[in-house]
Amino acid sequence: MTESYVKKLAAILLDAITDKDPLVQEQVCGALCALGEAAPEEALGACEEYLRQHEKLAHPYRTMILRAVEVLVSSHIGELDKAEARAVTLLASSEMTRAKELVCDWQRAASDVLVAVGKRFVSTVMEELLSKFQPGALPHCSVVQTLANLAASNVFGMVPFLTSILSTMLPMLGMAKHDAMRVAFCCALQHFSESILEYLADLDQAPDPTVRKDTFAADMLSAYDILFNHWLQSREAKLRLAVVEALGPMSHLLPGEKLEEQLPKLLPGVLALYKKHAETFHVSKSLGQILEAAVSVGSRTLEPQLDSLLAALHAQICVPVESSSPLVVSNQKEVLRCFTVLARCAPDRLLAFLLPKLDTSGERTRLGTLQVVRHVINSAASQMEVKKPFILSSMRLPLLDTNPKVKRAVVQVISAMAHHGYLEQPGGEAMVEYIVQQCALPPETEKLGPDSEDLTADSVRAISISTLYLVSTTVDRMSDVLWPYLLAFLTPVRFTGALTPLCRSLVHLAQKRQEVGAEAFLVPSNSNVALPSPYAVTTRLLTVASQPYVGDGRGAASLRLLNALHRSIHPLLGQRWATTVPPLLEHLDEFTEETLSQKEWEERLLAFLRDTLAVVSDNTWICQLSLEMCKQLPCYSGLPQEKNFLYKCVGTALGAASSKDVVRKQLRELLEAAGHQEEAEREV
Repeated sequence: MTESYVKKLAAILLDAITDKDPLVQEQVCGALCALGEAAPEEALGACEEYLRQHEKLAHPYRTMILRAVEVLVSSHIGELDKAEARAVTLLASSEMTRAKELVCDWQRAASDVLVAVGKRFVSTVMEELLSKFQPGALPHCSVVQTLANLAASNVFGMVPFLTSILSTMLPMLGMAKHDAMRVAFCCALQHFSESILEYLADLDQAPDPTVRKDTFAADMLSAYDILFNHWLQSREAKLRLAVVEALGPMSHLLPGEKLEEQLPKLLPGVLALYKKHAETFHVSKSLGQILEAAVSVGSRTLEPQLDSLLAALHAQICVPVESSSPLVVSNQKEVLRCFTVLARCAPDRLLAFLLPKLDTSGERTRLGTLQVVRHVINSAASQMEVKKPFILSSMRLPLLDTNPKVKRAVVQVISAMAHHGYLEQPGGEAMVEYIVQQCALPPETEKLGPDSEDLTADSVRAISISTLYLVSTTVDRMSDVLWPYLLAFLTPVRFTGALTPLCRSLVHLAQKRQEVGAEAFLVPSNSNVALPSPYAVTTRLLTVASQPYVGDGRGAASLRLLNALHRSIHPLLGQRWATTVPPLLEHLDEFTEETLSQKEWEERLLAFLRDTLAVVSDNTWICQLSLEMCKQLPCYSGLPQEKNFLYKCVGTALGAASSKDVVRKQLRELLEAAGHQEEAEREV
């Protein structure tokens, strides 16, 4: 593409920028950027020339062209030479300061061009900006804003300039009478402070490693005095927020003794803004930074203010979170960050304030408190280490709460506890049982009310199932807590709804134990848990497998667990089940609940049972199994199909038993206990 052709094409496009249709303007802007991809220098030159030749072009169109220039510079900054960078800088500077009054879009677009150039040619841009930032006269508002944005985008390039910029800027603060100018200065102080802190954090990579924090202390203290003691009292909400946003990072640069001196006024001053502003994100963010600065200097004046701090922060966390409002969600993150700081410096005070609130019945209070508890368990793990029994015991009442939202929050707290070693403590088993209880909830009954949205994926049951599996498979320290304890939940009827997730977790745990060489015994010698016998587990898993698609695929999950437990069921079964279980699983994969022949499936399971009994070939073991089968029959009173199948299993087991007395006795008991009015039982 020749230079003249690019220029001609660019000129045609630029003439079309004045089209009345905003969509056409956007398309022209996009076309200029696309043209610049092929020939960036020519496209940039055409834009510069057009703006200089059309002095009277209205600012909305100038804005569009400057936006295209910014995209071109950002995309091709590596290809620009110093002369081109200077030409673009002069153009953007001129455009930005042409109108004395605020014309936000136009000035912002020009400022963005300067920031884009400054990412590589910071000296060129600074030379131009500082010519318009002279002592004794207030600069154009956009010049200050551009300095702020440059500091944010090019930390290493800008920090060396900040000492001279601050010394020029500080006298200007007293001269600024308009809120817009004051907001710009606050924004600059915020970004300057953030840049200095970032520079100091990466000092080993910085161009000048001799830069020190105390270099800026006196200037920051002078600026702090004006911002906190004068501008924060403004009636203008925008200015108050700009002040508080600046105070957060500035607090890290104040001399330690001065910060300590100011905290008794600074913290209440910032907390008071919670009552003045509906959107409190900036207040919380600044508060977190101030608290971190206070802790870093070992503040002693923080302690008397803890009660008011905790109360204000807790009130913020208990505000309902609107998922559609990013600022509310962001505010909660910043509030939690404040709690982390307090948890690390005053864990006793925090828990003494927090945990009693779990005993209150209010939904929002309990939800907010659980959220904080979960957060500090994760973020202040070492400080919470000795507090584990205290935190565990405080969960007693939340475990009884029937509110689905609270239940979800409780499950999330237990998940955090699992990752940090709480569940090995006394009382930890109650937390595991709680998770299993929630896994057993019937899916269709969980509704949050007529006005609530569909929360199926985020339901208590769903989140509990995913938590149980996650903890079982990813938290190594939980292996000894869950194994063999989870086995205790297999046989009680009230946990039937949890069988599939239980089986999946137990399969993983069993395999993991076998990999490290541990025998997967059902009843370890050191177990203080009442665990089901091998006969009880076999009966239960075989019976529920008769309805294989119920409960998210209970049949396959049960058979896989049975196979994983083969050593514990009977030492002779491992090799045999390795060949007989996979075909059963394959059969289930080939069919669905609608297409499976129930009769054929039951026949396959009974054949599997007969084969198992033949391999074991131990009359005592077979009799014990048949006794357990009879014992479990009442568990299926409301489930005629499972009960019918279990009767067939009893018959199969008794058929393999060689003790006539045991067979006679059990048949007599079966006949006496059978519900003769039920057709299915009468037939069996």
